[in-house]
Amino acid sequence: MCGIAGKLYLDGQRPVESELIARMTATLTHRGPDGAGQFVRGPVGLGHRRLSIIDLATGAQPLCNEDETVWIVFNGEIYNFPELRDRLIKAGHKFRSASDTEVIVHLYEEHGTDCVRQLRGMFAFAIWDVKQRALFLARDRVGIKPLYICQTTDAVSFASELKALLADPATPRTINRAAIDRFLTFLYLPGHETLFQSIHKLMPGHWLWVKDGRVTQRSYWDLEFRLTNRWRNLDEAAEELNGLLRRTVKEHMISDVPVGFLASGGVDSTALLSYAVEETDKPIQTFTVGFAAEGFADERPFARLAARRFGTRHHELTITAEDFRNFLPRYVWHMEEPVCEPPAIALYHVSKLAREHVKVLLSGEGGDEAFGGYPEYRNYPAFEAGKRLAGPLRDAVGAALRWVGRCQRLSRLEKYGVLMKHPLPDYYFSRVTSPHSYFNRQWGKNGGRAITGPLFARVGEQPLLNQMLYVDTKTWLPDDLLVKADKMTMATSVELRVPFLDHEVLEFAAQLPVEFKVKGRATKRVLKRAFRDRVPQEIIHRPKTGFPVPYARWLRRDLAGFVADRLLDPHAATREYIPRPAVEALLKTDQASEMFSLLVLELWHEQFHHNGTPALVS
Repeated sequence: MCGIAGKLYLDGQRPVESELIARMTATLTHRGPDGAGQFVRGPVGLGHRRLSIIDLATGAQPLCNEDETVWIVFNGEIYNFPELRDRLIKAGHKFRSASDTEVIVHLYEEHGTDCVRQLRGMFAFAIWDVKQRALFLARDRVGIKPLYICQTTDAVSFASELKALLADPATPRTINRAAIDRFLTFLYLPGHETLFQSIHKLMPGHWLWVKDGRVTQRSYWDLEFRLTNRWRNLDEAAEELNGLLRRTVKEHMISDVPVGFLASGGVDSTALLSYAVEETDKPIQTFTVGFAAEGFADERPFARLAARRFGTRHHELTITAEDFRNFLPRYVWHMEEPVCEPPAIALYHVSKLAREHVKVLLSGEGGDEAFGGYPEYRNYPAFEAGKRLAGPLRDAVGAALRWVGRCQRLSRLEKYGVLMKHPLPDYYFSRVTSPHSYFNRQWGKNGGRAITGPLFARVGEQPLLNQMLYVDTKTWLPDDLLVKADKMTMATSVELRVPFLDHEVLEFAAQLPVEFKVKGRATKRVLKRAFRDRVPQEIIHRPKTGFPVPYARWLRRDLAGFVADRLLDPHAATREYIPRPAVEALLKTDQASEMFSLLVLELWHEQFHHNGTPALVS
């Protein structure tokens, strides 16, 4: 796992300065503390920071082919690289290292841009083709690894993080006000936008090609729901899934350094841990986190249960409100994109603990999005069925739900009242936003439909569950959950691997009948069937809690003064977007997500909206 950065001048003449590439990669030291390298030749410069995981002795980058006509900087892991390497050697390619990076170089020589279709793993990379004088950038299918692009009239720059692009004085810093709208709607930034007009994200499953001053982007993968009848029943599907996950976890365990597990005490992470202990003779360590808050759900007892069951060496820590508050500026600095994801702070602390023992962590991230684990996946289809039953009384029922929801301060009930009146696709984003509008009316008015509408249309013929899974895989997963997963673990120089997001696992899930995933009140049915003899029953049947963080209580109590001081300051940057009366009204409510989001937006402006490179906050 690493950090990459680089620049290409479109005229093919102006030389890139080595010092610029050094400045860009210096901002990525936390992603790769084990080494640095660069390739600078004429109009192109590639930079790399290395976190040594595989081929510790000879895997330094940038790396090239035999005649030095193809150069690469790469961030990620290719799990099928041994079989690809064998195939390429038989085709006559000569290898100078044992790294997965060199496999991509020779695969590109064989297949050009189609090389990405054969890669199984997580990746973001840049290839400079000397003969064609072309730059090729690519990102993995679901966006596990980030890649940011800055395109101006005279150059294209790229980097694993925004900070590296901002290290270039030529990067424009104009705020993207439309992206503010998106953020205040979703409480994260879906799609290709960032808060800078000149910087965008290369979308998951896409590549970018730059040649002769022209820039081309293409999609090479999409999640397709091709329902089959190859399984006679749920047990057959569970048996096949069992074998697929066993192979996937085994491949994800490939490493020349110690590997650990994030143990949440949930079904997904516990099941993956069970495969891991069977597929390796190396000792495995597990890590979890809890919170200093009375009356709050604590996942540590379930994580300890899993550790005892599978014989791991277990570690845990406790986070306080003070820990949470002190890390907030660093949270914003590392996340770079404004995201309402308080569990990210817990992830940072547990990753920091893990870094004392391992360099690689596996987690159960993605199981819910692939197999239907969230309550909404069962609630919304049932709700749509209820709307059909209500028939002509639907508007009256909706009005009653909205009234009761407002009177009883039940935001979810009020939200369902709103949905009674409108098609679900138009308001699907409401599951991550509040029905209350504390923000200026101009914000968040049309942002949701502009993003989710086309995605729903793309899978409109699918059952409602698959529509929701698709939209989440295209928005919530890459632009919220995976941003958190990548940025917080790499902030501590730890590589995070997510077996459930292997594209073969996702494609398997997409072929399942919907009732194998969700039926009645039961969610993730095929997963739980596959895991029923692997995971302790106490974990299989425990209610889903996600990754609970008592941030709402902390914001209202322990951190209330800090929040008010920042958001009500007369010079607050967010005053440009949200009037003071709206902020004052928000602070009197229990709408913690909106409160945290506005605080993050304020801290983001403090750290990123200026003319210099963001400096690491203390």
